[in-house]
Amino acid sequence: MSSFSYKQTVPSEWVDYNGHMNDAEYNRAFSLATDAFIDWIGLDEKGREYFQYTVFTLETHTCYLKEMHEGGAFDVSARVLDYDAKRIHLFLEMHNADGEVVATLEEMLMGIDQNEGRPAPLPEEVANNVKAEYDKVSDQEQPKQVGRTIGIRRK
Repeated sequence: MSSFSYKQTVPSEWVDYNGHMNDAEYNRAFSLATDAFIDWIGLDEKGREYFQYTVFTLETHTCYLKEMHEGGAFDVSARVLDYDAKRIHLFLEMHNADGEVVATLEEMLMGIDQNEGRPAPLPEEVANNVKAEYDKVSDQEQPKQVGRTIGIRRK
């Protein structure tokens, strides 16, 4: 498994009228974790400046599995499900202090040449880091939340 981890606690301003973390705040936490993962693979502020390269999010899908409450500690792990020259298919899991999965986020990221403002291949060093992260988990079964669609099942 990846050694990447993003840790935080639920601040009071993230709690809604139901007394638990608001859905938008799960996505904020996943966004912050995604930014930390992008830093982790070599596109931190220095890397973005050096390579003149950044990453945009194209699509996300969030599953809310358990409630988080104010002050609750959580960590987010990241798993590269797939990648190509320009894209990263990333899966994030949020775990509570007991290690239970409380939410997941599946997302597609696109690499962007900052000078051109267009999709472009990942810089070689970054691509090698993505491949290394993928290789750590490529033989594992995919989480059940991967590839889900939204719809009302009819009998």
